[in-house]
Amino acid sequence: MVEESRQARAATRTVRRFAASHGGAGGQIAYLGARGYRLVLVGADGEWGDVVAASRETLEEAARAAGVEVRESLDGELAARLRTGPREWRRMAGIQLG
Repeated sequence: MVEESRQARAATRTVRRFAASHGGAGGQIAYLGARGYRLVLVGADGEWGDVVAASRETLEEAARAAGVEVRESLDGELAARLRTGPREWRRMAGIQLG
């Protein structure tokens, strides 16, 4: 319980900081399996980041506290806003190449 509470506070701080630094943000939560859940954040400026937590509820609470709208999927306007750079393209190519 204490660890979960600590994780929730840390996630909330991270989401608030990201949203404040990028002119607001939207997000989408994905299940990662045994690791838990991942909240992908997309800033109003197109930058993106993520937060991982053991429970979906922790991430939903963090997003709500930070004023970040969580969407069902990472598509449409949210995906169109997302900017990727050379680093992401190299990582994606590396995954495909082995």
